[in-house]
Amino acid sequence: MLTQSAFIKQLQNLIQLSGKPTYLLAVSGGADSMVLAHLFMDLRDSGYDFQVAHINYKLRGEDSDSDQKVVENFCKKNNIKFHLYEVSAKDKKPENSIQLWARELRYQFFREIQQKENLDFLVTAHHLNDQLETFIINLSKASGINGLSGIPANENNILRPLLNFSKQEIYQFAEKNNIDFREDLSNKKSDYLRNKIRNELVPKFVETNNQFLENFKKSISFLNQTKDFVTHQIQNIEKDFSVFNQEHKILSKEKLAQESDFVKFEILKKYGFNRTEEIQKIFAAENGSSFFSENYHLTVDREGLILKEKNFSIEKKPEKILLENFDSRQDQISINIKNYIEDGKSFSWIFDTDKLQFPLYLRKQKEGDEFYPSGFFGKKKVSKFFRDEKLSALTREKIWILCDAKDHILGIVPLRQDRRSEAEVNTQKTTTVQWIEEQQIL
Repeated sequence: MLTQSAFIKQLQNLIQLSGKPTYLLAVSGGADSMVLAHLFMDLRDSGYDFQVAHINYKLRGEDSDSDQKVVENFCKKNNIKFHLYEVSAKDKKPENSIQLWARELRYQFFREIQQKENLDFLVTAHHLNDQLETFIINLSKASGINGLSGIPANENNILRPLLNFSKQEIYQFAEKNNIDFREDLSNKKSDYLRNKIRNELVPKFVETNNQFLENFKKSISFLNQTKDFVTHQIQNIEKDFSVFNQEHKILSKEKLAQESDFVKFEILKKYGFNRTEEIQKIFAAENGSSFFSENYHLTVDREGLILKEKNFSIEKKPEKILLENFDSRQDQISINIKNYIEDGKSFSWIFDTDKLQFPLYLRKQKEGDEFYPSGFFGKKKVSKFFRDEKLSALTREKIWILCDAKDHILGIVPLRQDRRSEAEVNTQKTTTVQWIEEQQIL
């Protein structure tokens, strides 16, 4: 039964903030939202600070204006700050999807008020019948456990404290407390899918079992608990399959491919890849293939799926690092590049100093780079060397190329020295470039 104490309990269960949060109530003038406003009004003495917002869509002529008056008069009578948005000619109504247009319009209006008035929560009057209608709609769309879990009671600072109470309980509360409200007669028409479900389908369910709504409420609770458990398991699986660095996240392609389609979908949808056909293409794609969602760039690589946010902003790493300008007259020069780059793998290259042009520097790969790899005949493109070494895209990005002042490549750090400037047995002056700590390159 809907009572003031039952409502307070529901509201308190949804809020986990210290202090006294503030609220914006979305009030249409119907029974559910007017009951919501009444319940909050009785809480004002307990420190519940709230304001009310109403949208007049101008879709039902005088009826729309009458809805507005009911809400506005209630706020004036009870000294509640009232925010009104009246739809005008500038708000172009689409020929179809009126409901979607109206939803986007009102939530934009609500967010603007919240920001302007510094209100913590938006509160809507969705109830148990709305929950059932949403469940049926999502069931027809094959939306999975998230859809079947229904409308969230607390999501993105939107509270829905009436979700556990039926429409009948709300009407009974309104009648008992003499709450003035308006009936939207357009809801009696079965012209929209939700209305058709509300007017034709739900009554038949309720006829079959007078405890139908109460049992449905329990089922939704079980589904939400199941969803929470599955979400936790998916997070653990993703964590096991993931490697991170400062700029990327890599999901093990091999391990993820062995999981069910459900697990693949649940993990990749967080990055905007939420179509089954697209996910199938990702796992069938060749190395180097790219896929784009609204916020992420996914690259298919030998080692995994590399994910990078499109708008990811970090301090740019230098593309070129100048090494100390050593005096080439020295007989023995030793350069430890540990002083210049963060990670590496042990190596030590010895060069003929007379074949070098100082200063030396490290840089990233450039298109067309070629070098003469030590231990091989002829020259090779750096890009082909990377392919032959079977280096992942992430590893390639972390590779540095050692060059001299004339941009002659001296080696691919830490993988292969260029033989043209190698020290020989009779070399008099040598320059050693080395990494002296054992660290694995990613």
